[in-house]
Amino acid sequence: MTRPRQLRILVVDDDPAMVGAITALVGTEGHQVITAYDGLTAVRRYREESPDVVLLDLAMPGPDGFSVIGQIRALGAAPVIVVSGESAETAKVRALGLGADDYLTKPFGRAELLARIAAVMRRAEGALTPGVGPAGGPLRAGPLEIDPRRHEARIGPAVLPLTPTEYRLLEALVRAGGDVVAHARLARAGWPDETDPDLLWLKPHLARLRAKLAEAGGPAIVPVRAVGYRIEVDATAP
Repeated sequence: MTRPRQLRILVVDDDPAMVGAITALVGTEGHQVITAYDGLTAVRRYREESPDVVLLDLAMPGPDGFSVIGQIRALGAAPVIVVSGESAETAKVRALGLGADDYLTKPFGRAELLARIAAVMRRAEGALTPGVGPAGGPLRAGPLEIDPRRHEARIGPAVLPLTPTEYRLLEALVRAGGDVVAHARLARAGWPDETDPDLLWLKPHLARLRAKLAEAGGPAIVPVRAVGYRIEVDATAP
C-alpha cells in the first residue's frame, strides 16, 4: 500500500494532553505537527509555517476558534478541521459558515481522524479556486506569480521587494481572483495579529504596493469605492 503524503499539520488546542494525543495519532502516518495553545499563536504559526491542514479547537484563551477560522481564511486556503467537545448544531453551523472544512466532535478514534484529514486534503488538492492552482501551488494574476510557501511574489524572474504586510495584502487580493475584497477582510489579512485593525492603515500600504506592481509591470489593484479593493487579473494579459 502506498504511504500517504506527509503533511504539516497545525494542531491548536489549549489542552496539552489533547495536543499530545493528536500528535501521537497523526505521527503514526509520518505527519509533522506544529502546535499552538491559544488563538493568537495559532494565527501566527499559520502565517509563519504554512501548514497543509489545521486541526482547531473552539474554546481557548485569546481569540476563540471561531475568530481563528476567520483570520486563517483571510490568510490562506489550507483546510481547517474543527476538533471540539461542543456537539451543538449551532456551533457546527457557525464554524462551517465561517470557512471550516469539517467538524469532528470529541472523543474520536484514530481511524476517523486520519480519514477526515485524508478527505479534506483530497478535496483541497482536487479543487481549483480563482487565482489558485492545486492546494499549495502558486497563485497567479496575469504576469504575477505568488509562492505562498516561500512568501515570494515574482513578475518574470524578478522577486518583488515586498514587506511582510504588503505580501499578505497582495496574496489576499490574488486569492480572490479578481473579486472585491472588503476593507475589513483585507485589513485582517494584512494585520492578522490585531484584533481590530484600523482600516486607515490600508491606504498607505496599498499605495506602496500598487507602485511596486506598476513599476514591475504587474496587474493593477483597483479601489472599489466604500467597499474594498480588487486585483485586475486580466489587466496585463496578452
